[in-house]
Amino acid sequence: MSFALELDNITCEFASNSGGGVYTAVKEATLQIRAGEFVSVVGPTGCGKSTLLNVAAGLLKPSQGSVRVFGRPLTGLNSRAGYMFQSEALLPWRTALENILLGLEYRGEPKLSAMDQAMDWLSKVGLSKFANSYIYQLSGGMRKRVALAQTLVLNPDIILMDEPFSALDVQTRQLMENEVLDIWSKQKKAVLFITHDLDEAIALSDRVIVLSAGPATYPIGEFEINLNRPRNVTEIRHDLNYTRLHEQIWEVLRGEVLKGYQQLINPTSEQLYE
Repeated sequence: MSFALELDNITCEFASNSGGGVYTAVKEATLQIRAGEFVSVVGPTGCGKSTLLNVAAGLLKPSQGSVRVFGRPLTGLNSRAGYMFQSEALLPWRTALENILLGLEYRGEPKLSAMDQAMDWLSKVGLSKFANSYIYQLSGGMRKRVALAQTLVLNPDIILMDEPFSALDVQTRQLMENEVLDIWSKQKKAVLFITHDLDEAIALSDRVIVLSAGPATYPIGEFEINLNRPRNVTEIRHDLNYTRLHEQIWEVLRGEVLKGYQQLINPTSEQLYE
């Protein structure tokens, strides 16, 4: 079986603020993402979801375990992955078009080719008329579209997304989710999507992985999302199979959310690290 991304037996430890101790954010976690598969990871707040994503991106070296990208060990940054952060990594002094061009410029793409690709992605995310608008002139949803185009214009084989739509209102969020599904259905890249929203995870994914409450988080459940595609994230929520899946996953997730909440209001000294 072809895997685009494999995180094998990953442990991530950090020096504790309490002095001399070690905080274990992730312990012996294994994840596998097939080529062309859309996988979401859900778990309580602060459980280590973003830590795993940073390991997949090559931004964080695990204390233990290994990462493979299309079968090859990952050393350094994951050059085959694009990363869409929770907060937009957009430069306010550049226009929408110039922000999308940024990665192509760093890669040394010829100017005319880079311009064509950037304009094409502006069109794909519905912002052709806003090419020369600065970031402060765009709505929250528009900025997310620019960030999405900025990530995808580099044509990554793996797309890493860290709660990219969590700050948007419900209506804009659903529009962006459908936008992502439409683009993904045409390109079928491997996607690792981090979210705290179970509804979002089910509506978008082929598979949902549930993490335990931290510290020392690890996968405690894995669910195949056997809902028909193409999907509309609003309409799919009325599907009886969707309701059944939600109940099954929430049964596993509920207890971990309660543990995570208790740890937030009564943290140990080690947990204050995060």
